Amino acid sequence: MSDVARPTLALGPPTRDPAWLARVFWTSAVLVLLWPLLVATEFKPWQLFDARSREVTGQFLRSFLPPALSADFLALVARETWRTVAIATAGMSFALVLALPLTLLSTRVLSLSALRGRMAPLPFAVRQIVRWLLVVLRSVPELVWALVFVRVVGLGPTAGVLAIALTYAGMLGKVYGEILESGERHAAESLLRNGCGRLQAFFYGLLPQNAGELISYTVYRWECAIRSSVVLGFVGAGGLGQQLDSSMKMFAGGEVTTMLLVFFGLVALADRASTWLRKALA
Repeated sequence: MSDVARPTLALGPPTRDPAWLARVFWTSAVLVLLWPLLVATEFKPWQLFDARSREVTGQFLRSFLPPALSADFLALVARETWRTVAIATAGMSFALVLALPLTLLSTRVLSLSALRGRMAPLPFAVRQIVRWLLVVLRSVPELVWALVFVRVVGLGPTAGVLAIALTYAGMLGKVYGEILESGERHAAESLLRNGCGRLQAFFYGLLPQNAGELISYTVYRWECAIRSSVVLGFVGAGGLGQQLDSSMKMFAGGEVTTMLLVFFGLVALADRASTWLRKALA
């Protein structure tokens, strides 16, 4: 007896998302976990819409108009803007000088003893000490470093340069090491096995394959350093931030508006410059 083909019923589109239950569960779980954090931080956004808050906000915003556009003030802003860029660039340069040797010391792929599978005790100890040093450098915010150096070297850009150099050295050293260790390491290991030194293995084995990613992160950090240099000015580290702090203390809202507009333009130009450098150096 031959089998009779049974007609198959065409199934229509589902009437609801089959994953809705999981989404509802995880959304509820996130809200339950987030609620204690909001309570701990006394997060009350509805206070922004209170009548008194709206009145104070309106008065505050009206004080920023019109912007200050006098020739003397614009010349002062131009000088401080240039100083801000100089602080960020000098700080990043010193950060690179510190980060590069620390990266070479903390990278396992450049260890000769690691070629045998396990690092020798002394190289392992040196590597751990360098990694702890990088943790210390990046754990202390640049604002705290600036407060320390303002007391040591006095008010001015030097404190900002040193603060950016130390904090960013820790950040660059950590990320550089992760980039080098997560990339292709066969060429570097082959060079080390054939008698080349660590610097040769780095420049000819690791750097060519990871140069694009290293450059991209470095340029991004330079852009961040420009923003940080403005913040450091509020603690006396010079630059546009210090002048911005002075104007705010004097309730000169028009001057604050002008400097904020200049700062917005500065960040935009830094973003464009970083994009151009990534393309040119890729």
